[in-house]
Amino acid sequence: MNNERFLSPFQSKLYQIIFEADTQAGKRFDVWLLVMILASVITVFLESIPSMSEQYSPFFKGLEWVFTVFFTVEYLLRIYCSLRPVTYVRSFYGIIDLLSILPTYLSLLIPGSQVGAVIRILRLLRVFRVFKLHNFLNQGDIIGTALLRSRRKIAVFLYVVFLMVIIIGSFMYLIESNGPAADQFDSIPRSIYWAIVTITTVGYGDISPATTFGQFIAAMVMVAGYAIIAVPTGIVSAELMTVNRQYNTRTCPHCMEEGHDEDAKYCKMCGGLLLISS
Repeated sequence: MNNERFLSPFQSKLYQIIFEADTQAGKRFDVWLLVMILASVITVFLESIPSMSEQYSPFFKGLEWVFTVFFTVEYLLRIYCSLRPVTYVRSFYGIIDLLSILPTYLSLLIPGSQVGAVIRILRLLRVFRVFKLHNFLNQGDIIGTALLRSRRKIAVFLYVVFLMVIIIGSFMYLIESNGPAADQFDSIPRSIYWAIVTITTVGYGDISPATTFGQFIAAMVMVAGYAIIAVPTGIVSAELMTVNRQYNTRTCPHCMEEGHDEDAKYCKMCGGLLLISS
């Protein structure tokens, strides 16, 4: 492969620990990484509370430096044990890894900046790597295919819902416009707004029917709302089961592509030989 370098036995072992989650060492590393990511984000949250920031400011700053040093060492180790360091640095995860450590160093140059705290929240994106987006996020192509195949069914379903809210809203306008709640159901568009809020089970409560018949219709619409939510979920789920295929957490050392079949020997993206997990 072009631009690849030879990995020593130590680098290969380090690669399997840091990049792979199929080994025991890799799983333990990912657990520690997950703990550090969540702890660092919680620290940012707590630091944003004025009372806690004033009282525990030195403690929070110390913790942030501990997290930053940890993530910096991890970032450098990823570069060190990668077959293609430049590919990793330019990859999505490589950029996120870099952004997760830059704010603390930049705070030395730009003290008092709140932008760094917000950027540090991006560390949450690193949780995607820990789980390898397994079974859901890493299979974005599968979800996209399922949604694409479901588009006609969903479009028909949304059209039916559109007709329902117009009919229900218009009907409620006729029922309530001459009753105690006439000031709320004072127009068809406002009544349609009530129908949308009710059928989606949001229920703001700013508009509510006052007549007995209107309340009965509202109750029926609320019950129907649960079916409204379930139908598109069932449509997409059925398509997901059709297009879903088994993925694991193996990462190609050549192009950093993830989500290879369990028995795959070569990368589906670049054709490179996959490392055998031990």
